[in-house]
Amino acid sequence: MSRLFSVFVAFVASFLLIGSAQAEVKVLTSIKPLQLIAAAVQDGVAIPEVLLPPGASPHNYALRPSDVRKVQSVDLLYWIGPDMEGFLPRVLNGRTLPSIAVQDLPGMKLRRFAEDSHSHAEDADEHDHDHRPGTLDAHLWLSPVNARVIADKMAADLSAADPANAERYQSNAKAFDQRLDALDQRLKQRLASVEGKPYFVFHEAFDYFEEAYGLKHTGVFSVAAEVQPGAQHVAAMRKRLQEVGKTCVFSEPPLRPRLAETLVAGLPVKLAELDALGGYTPATAQGYEQVLEKLGNDLAGCLESL
Repeated sequence: MSRLFSVFVAFVASFLLIGSAQAEVKVLTSIKPLQLIAAAVQDGVAIPEVLLPPGASPHNYALRPSDVRKVQSVDLLYWIGPDMEGFLPRVLNGRTLPSIAVQDLPGMKLRRFAEDSHSHAEDADEHDHDHRPGTLDAHLWLSPVNARVIADKMAADLSAADPANAERYQSNAKAFDQRLDALDQRLKQRLASVEGKPYFVFHEAFDYFEEAYGLKHTGVFSVAAEVQPGAQHVAAMRKRLQEVGKTCVFSEPPLRPRLAETLVAGLPVKLAELDALGGYTPATAQGYEQVLEKLGNDLAGCLESL
């Protein structure tokens, strides 16, 4: 009897383990910042996956067959929306499980590109992501306010899909919110000394972060990271750099634009990087904060060194 009972207990235990494994909710995000927010919410339960590899552009990524299979099979998929990942809508049309475009969430604080942000449009080909005046600025993850909204939505979705861990998801979301409060204070202190200092960016990707911390870039060299500005615009921007004097020009990894060195040659200008995506940041509970803190430190560090 004892042996039969032991066998029975082992069977029940293995059944429960299998059931637990099957209950794990598979989360996929389109880009790294969303993965980092999901990692904060899922901390201690699971690690979310991300679709785009480091260095890939969310505007025009080419999906592999394995990517398409992953998109179709995961339980929850989060993406910014068609204003950012233009390659995704066609694939999502065949998906039956939940797909959440975070740009459509209630409570999101969204920006739109202004008239003066597109003065260089004549130099670019037409792109869905070419920052036309009035179109949505989809770099919305760089706002801590929006990150809170996204985390709350993820916690609600995960709690519904995985009730056994609902308390953990809600607790993680609350802890994330508290850490963002602390991060917000650190960034305000860090960036206060460079408020009002002029700087330039190659790609207009940082307006949400700038708005949150009282900053504003002086000029933009390209409509998108993948688009090279024309000669007329380059000449105009070099003249603007000469007028400003000591300043920083920020590109985005992984590649510095080819014209960067030519643009600043002979001028008191420093070239530096700002990483809006944090592509190589580990998917940990603190990953999102690390991306924003590094962004603030890199921006302030260059401007303070002038």
